Amino acid sequence: MTNGPRMVELDVLRGFAVAVMILVVSPGSWAHSLPQLQHAAWHGWTFADFVFPDFLFGVGMALGLTFGRSLDPRDPRAFWLKLCRRVLGLILLGLALNYLAVVAGHLGAPPTGPDDHTTWRIPGVLQRIAGAYLIAVLVLLATSRRAAGVPMQPNPPAILAVLAVLLIGYWGLLTFVPVPGFGAGDLGMAGNLPAYVDRTVFGTEHMWPLGAASWRGPILYDPEGLLATLPASGNILFGILAICIWRRPERARIAALAIIGLGLVATGLLLDPIFPINKKIWTSSFVLLTSGLSFLALLVAAALLRARLTPLWPLKVLGGNAILAFSISIALSALSAIPLTFGGVTATLQERGFAIVSRLIPEPYEASLACAFGVVAFIMLLVWPLHRKGIHLRL
Repeated sequence: MTNGPRMVELDVLRGFAVAVMILVVSPGSWAHSLPQLQHAAWHGWTFADFVFPDFLFGVGMALGLTFGRSLDPRDPRAFWLKLCRRVLGLILLGLALNYLAVVAGHLGAPPTGPDDHTTWRIPGVLQRIAGAYLIAVLVLLATSRRAAGVPMQPNPPAILAVLAVLLIGYWGLLTFVPVPGFGAGDLGMAGNLPAYVDRTVFGTEHMWPLGAASWRGPILYDPEGLLATLPASGNILFGILAICIWRRPERARIAALAIIGLGLVATGLLLDPIFPINKKIWTSSFVLLTSGLSFLALLVAAALLRARLTPLWPLKVLGGNAILAFSISIALSALSAIPLTFGGVTATLQERGFAIVSRLIPEPYEASLACAFGVVAFIMLLVWPLHRKGIHLRL
């Protein structure tokens, strides 16, 4: 729990990411979710695909602010205890949230995968954050500048070198390592290396139930699997670099953030024909594109705060307790799929809410989006008392 000074731009950036995450998982009707709030089926990207990498970028910014201070390797015992507590806490919380789908299944929620029962998924968003965070911290520990009497400082050239090895190495793995039954270089849903690793380690019964080529088809991949956590840590490392730039004088940092952001976006797009932009397997081109967009989003957040023309306090509220807000949204999503009987009519909370809103907003896509915004507002009100007291929960 923290109540000290905060970087408001970071809270706004994280709040934006969490708000859109909630919009993505909370439509009034899954059949009427806007295309840009749905993830790309495979290669390519949508607005929704940018959100999770942007959150990881925010994790990197927070790590850049705290490493060598509240997370200080000069006190090894406290450092490793705090690191283990955060990583294990995120993993356990992610597993608990995944288990809510099992509970909902036992209470009558329809299955979404190929089986007629809901299984306990092992990978997940919080598990991906934990793994990528651990990799980023270890990179910082190995590369940071050390000097007597001062906090350890990130070493940008060394981080860039690690990023190059990470992203080129991941491309090499997916291009040259053969997958049994498919060979090397197959980037299809079934034949790519990350999917094969996840099927081997977890078994399809513990993977994302929608990781299939068709509705209720056989599970092929998991978008938050093991191997793709390596490049996902790249988004965190780019967030650390953003903090290094942020500490420069204002005019210099604005120019640097803009140039780097535009350069990364252009590089990601140029590499797309060679290594397709793909969130599901978190390709290196996807890391570059989304990190570039995150640099630019940070500039936009700073500009909006300076102009004071847009009320950003809802994003500050969500960003100040981002993990809590996201966890509440996952819990609500699971509960909303449970059928309940009122007045002799059985329907889920999601169906009832959509029906009520549809009476006010006849257009189904607009009504579905209004329901999602309602969930965002509800969660914001739940975490508002903590924000008002300056309490920010973290693992």
